[in-house]
Amino acid sequence: MPHNEDIITAESAGTLDGLLRARIKRSPDRVAYRQFNKSSANWEDFTWQAVGEQVSRWQQAIANTSLQSGDRVALLMRNGVDWVVAEQAAMGLGLIIVPLYCDDRPDNIAYILNDSATQMLIANDAMWKRIKSGCTDVKSLKHVIIVPIGDETKDIEENEKVHLASNWLPKEPAELQSHTRKPEELATIVYTSGTTGRPKGVMLSHYNILSVTNSVLLSFAIYTDDLFLSFLPLSHTFERTTGHFMPIMAGATVAYSRSVALLADDMQKIKPTVMVAVPRIFERIHNRILQQLDKKSFIARGLFHLTVTLGWWRFECQQRRGSFIKKLAYLPLLPILDPIVAKKFRQRLGGNMRLTVSGGAALPFAVARVMLGLGLKLTQGYGMTETSPMICSNPVDDNEPNSVGVPFKGIDVRIGDNDELQVKTPGMMLGYWNNHAATTEVIGADGWVHTGDQARIENNHIYITGRIKDILILSNGEKVPPSDMESTMVTEPLFEQVLVIGEGQSFLSALVVLNAEEWIKLANHFVIDPYDKENLHDSRVHSHIISIMRKALHEFPSYAKIRRVVPVLDQWTVENDLMTPTMKIKRNKVIELYDDIIKDIYA
Repeated sequence: MPHNEDIITAESAGTLDGLLRARIKRSPDRVAYRQFNKSSANWEDFTWQAVGEQVSRWQQAIANTSLQSGDRVALLMRNGVDWVVAEQAAMGLGLIIVPLYCDDRPDNIAYILNDSATQMLIANDAMWKRIKSGCTDVKSLKHVIIVPIGDETKDIEENEKVHLASNWLPKEPAELQSHTRKPEELATIVYTSGTTGRPKGVMLSHYNILSVTNSVLLSFAIYTDDLFLSFLPLSHTFERTTGHFMPIMAGATVAYSRSVALLADDMQKIKPTVMVAVPRIFERIHNRILQQLDKKSFIARGLFHLTVTLGWWRFECQQRRGSFIKKLAYLPLLPILDPIVAKKFRQRLGGNMRLTVSGGAALPFAVARVMLGLGLKLTQGYGMTETSPMICSNPVDDNEPNSVGVPFKGIDVRIGDNDELQVKTPGMMLGYWNNHAATTEVIGADGWVHTGDQARIENNHIYITGRIKDILILSNGEKVPPSDMESTMVTEPLFEQVLVIGEGQSFLSALVVLNAEEWIKLANHFVIDPYDKENLHDSRVHSHIISIMRKALHEFPSYAKIRRVVPVLDQWTVENDLMTPTMKIKRNKVIELYDDIIKDIYA
């Protein structure tokens, strides 16, 4: 059955809310969104026309407030149709969207609301209960609209400031409204979850996001019968551009996962064709496969590894790379092995997946090799919030997993001083909100964006080689990229999180959060009590961990070896302020937490 394309260009859309209006006009009766209805315990479909009617109800209600074009509206909601409707309604009135992470700390959310001078907050009931005590000092906040996700609204008291959406919204839809703001004007302020210091508000225009979305669609074919599975938070620019605005531009359907915990079950029910994810999702799938393999027979493990190897060779042949001529003789085995091994894996992802895109951080090659070897169409991309966010990605037919791909059309790249990757793109931010000094550090006088990442370019493919500010310099002058080492080691099932340390020292060490299940197995192996944390200091445990790390790091230079480890069981999370909402470890915070132990290591 042929696929149909129905792309709305950035020029014809004009603005992000104009994009939705154009989509409603083109395909009113086509399914736009699918989400789980807890009341009926069924998946519910929403057409573009139905979404437009909901947007108009929100617009009527917002228009009856004191908000004016250019005022800020913050969204603190789970992914779903309500998020889309609230965003589009506010944008259609010329308001500026400030997306918030649902798992962010209350004090951080209060800071963002204050810094952006947000006038209206639209939040799920549970999120509002969690943060409301910290928002009492946000003087700019005039309206709080509560959208229920459970039974939390019964304890929420309405007043002149706080309203339940069900009581606040008019019952009947009306004509969609549109503002007079230009494409080049501010559309959203996205606060970067920096690993150090307070987050900065990245100002993105309608044109920034639309131009990048358009460029991505020139590289990847997205069809009207495609079904996206959305689970990354819509406050994440990667998801918002590729998993939200791109499906609107292409006329595809988006299904909202119930939660990450139910992701595997949702894949079975939804059977998506496209999925956008961060490397951690693929790392967890990879580690789960390895854990299950440990329980299999020698023959089953052998068949799995043979299937992955042959699948990888097939992938190289398709990419016209490597000395594949001598490997062709083995490929006839793949149709026999694929139904036994690889197809079962793909069925767990729903069986219809034709494209998966990884971004937001580096995808370990070992993970990519297994996924591609099992027949998953996986491609890695790269970008930053300040560039709306996509800069490059691997095309399906020119996929080099060790690289982050080739630049999208209309985006120029170059290598500057210190091997820094620099970018000139129509997606370049307008600047940081109320922070001119920080803006000039990132955007040069010549208009090039300084990414802060070191890179090289070969055959038009970009290879990230390090991070300028995240380079550890040992006492002998050797420079080590800790993030590369960490992403390699975390592919081992025993390790949940890893942080490499050793700045100014003569050797490297690692702080490592152990996987709870794997730790119990390891403790039983050494006949020690896994629930006694003192046993984490057992010398046999340390030796075992270091041996695993050294095997994982065998391709790194000899000086990039871990000599000492600090194993722990308590995870670094957003809640304990050791991780950002975009799942990046706050290096300085973690090092500060274990300062005494680190001093002992290097005493």
